[in-house]
Amino acid sequence: MREFDISTLSFDPFERIGRDWCLITAGNEKSFNTMTASWGGVGILWNRPVATVYIRPQRYTKEFVDREELFTLTFFPDGYKKALGLCGSVSGRDHDKPKEAGLNPIFSGGAVTFEEADLVLVCRKLFKQPMLEESFLDRTVIEQNYPERDLHTVYVGEIIKAYRA
Repeated sequence: MREFDISTLSFDPFERIGRDWCLITAGNEKSFNTMTASWGGVGILWNRPVATVYIRPQRYTKEFVDREELFTLTFFPDGYKKALGLCGSVSGRDHDKPKEAGLNPIFSGGAVTFEEADLVLVCRKLFKQPMLEESFLDRTVIEQNYPERDLHTVYVGEIIKAYRA
């Protein structure tokens, strides 16, 4: 992987996040966890390049994202949907998700990603806020997406490094 200037990224979030999915990963060489994400965004906020991710309270990865300064968004070329599906359907509390998915972790500069990636965004947390039920203006969003009222926590991370294959 080679580092590149994030301002040169041509990126379709509807395709790369919504359709292809990505992994949110945090931790270190001793202990890390990853989860599949199909919700999120990238853009400019506070005059910085940022990524926004959403994590439900029961997700094991949330403990790592809360604890660490950095998290990564890792995107893969075609052919990894089954691996990403596994990473989104089992818990790292009970499974070695990378091993079971056939992914090889890479540890660099306090961040964790995977050597199979074709794009990696390394993010430093800037903001964290649990979603509040009373903040929803359209109540159907609650009913359709949160029947158990397990609202996500929103994280905004400054994209401090970007790598591509």
